[in-house]
Amino acid sequence: MYAYVLHRLIAALPVLLVVALFVFLLLHITPGDPAIVIAGDLASAEELERIRQQLGLDRPLHLQFIAWIWRLAQGDLGLSIFSKLPVTTLIAQRLEPTIMLTLLTTVIAIAGAIPLGVIAAARAGTGLDRMLMGVSVLGFSVPIFVLGYGLIQLFAVTLDLLPVQGYAPLATGPWKSLRSLMLPSLALGLVYFALIARMTRASMLDVLSEDYIRTAHAKGVAPGPILLVHALKNAAIPIVTTIGMGVALLLGGVVVTETVFNIPGLGRLTVDAILRRDYPVIQGVILLFSLVYVCVNLAVDLVYTVIDPRIRY
Repeated sequence: MYAYVLHRLIAALPVLLVVALFVFLLLHITPGDPAIVIAGDLASAEELERIRQQLGLDRPLHLQFIAWIWRLAQGDLGLSIFSKLPVTTLIAQRLEPTIMLTLLTTVIAIAGAIPLGVIAAARAGTGLDRMLMGVSVLGFSVPIFVLGYGLIQLFAVTLDLLPVQGYAPLATGPWKSLRSLMLPSLALGLVYFALIARMTRASMLDVLSEDYIRTAHAKGVAPGPILLVHALKNAAIPIVTTIGMGVALLLGGVVVTETVFNIPGLGRLTVDAILRRDYPVIQGVILLFSLVYVCVNLAVDLVYTVIDPRIRY
């Protein structure tokens, strides 16, 4: 097991290197010049050239990339072009809201999607099944920002139950922090919820048609244990896989959600950095998201061994 984990971590290094190369080239190929953003449109050519030299943007791309990778290997993500603070410091300052938003969204989505997916499979073809799957399709189809503004209008403006925007740190109290994240978690979690619910239903329907399920019914086993013990356990691997793959949806949705709800997290930091052409910050955040996704996929593979003892690495 330990050898497998070490092998996967080593194998992740080329993946992160390719991601780093892609992000580096993408940011430098797209139109825009951070020197102009910093100095302004009325800056002279000499001043722009001086800023490019300070930022190292006057060197060839391959030399810029090699220098950046060398610093990255030493744990240095560079300095922000605008704030002059280390990128690691900026990420650390914005980490708590994003972690809290992601965790709460995951809990809400999984806690709601799996039971409803099981119920839909057990009542396949009924009105309840069609209603639950209709909600799932709706959640997967409506853009996050539309859901966000709709939830704000209903729960914050009309009913005055939850805050409109902003984030309350954990230091101000767990309940206050959770209230500030409830609306963004619902907006972001509905897409994740729809994905998990549909996969749970499909996987459960496959398992419920197996012979051992019919045998359990013939022996008089109650419907509850059949669904939860026999069927759900054997249908869990595709569900866990979907949960792991859905992390990419969460990481992408965080950017939009934090912008809509004015949450000072990594998503908002990314948007601000893109608007300012702050290369080091953009590269650092995207690399962090890529590392998180790789680690989640590794965790999913390890969970397989817990669900199915026949799987060994």
